[in-house]
Order: sequence, then C-alpha cells, then structure tokens
Amino acid sequence: MSAHNHSNDIQHLYEGDQSKLYSGVMSHHTDINSSESKKQIGRIWKVFWILLAVTVVEVVLGMFFSHAMPKGLLAFFFLALTLFKAGYIVSVFMHLGDEVKSFMITVLIPLTLFVWFIIAFLMDGGFWLHMNNWSGLK
Repeated sequence: MSAHNHSNDIQHLYEGDQSKLYSGVMSHHTDINSSESKKQIGRIWKVFWILLAVTVVEVVLGMFFSHAMPKGLLAFFFLALTLFKAGYIVSVFMHLGDEVKSFMITVLIPLTLFVWFIIAFLMDGGFWLHMNNWSGLK
C-alpha cells in the first residue's frame, strides 16, 4: 500500500473532494456534552443574539424613525450598523478575529479604503449628474 491510502494518513482528505473535511469526518468534538462542544455552542448563541439585536435595531430604525430623522444621520446609522455586522461576521465566521493583529490590519485597511473608494465615486457621480442637470437649465 502506498502512503496515500494509509488509514492514519489524512492527506487523502485534502486531495480532490474536500467535502469530507466539513462533513464531520474531521470533527474534533465527538461528544456533544463535552466542555469544548458546550463552549462552541455558547459562542454560536452569543453571535446569534448579537447579530439579531443589531438587525432588530436596524429594522426598528427603518420602520419607526426613518421619517423623523435627517436622511444623512439615518444613512450614517445604517452604514455604521451594517459595517459593524459585516466586521463581526468576518471576525467570527471567517476566523479573522483569531488571527494575529498584523494580518487583521492587512485585510481591514484595504477593505476600508475600498469602501471609501466606492463612496467617493458615488459622490463624484452625483456631483457631475447635478452639474449636468443644472447646466442644461440655462
């Protein structure tokens, strides 16, 4: 037998179809009542409740306070809550929160600049649209 097919060698799981890696074959917690499993389940519930609370705040803000607040302030709140949720999701589900700080900065600074880039182009496009409409009125 080659080393590829040895029962103790897990290299074959990384070759070809990797669905076995995520289907429970490589599960580290075989006992659901273990302290590690309970800790992980508690973490999942914590993430659920935090994301639910932020989503409820967004919905309530949009349904009940959108007509009473200035549009700029409302947009700021929605943008801040959306960026918080996106950052939290990336931190937890993409495991960026478990990485070293320098790697997090390497990922988050270009992302921030990309968001700024989109906002700048939208504002510039709005300016030129306004200028074209204004100059056509003469």
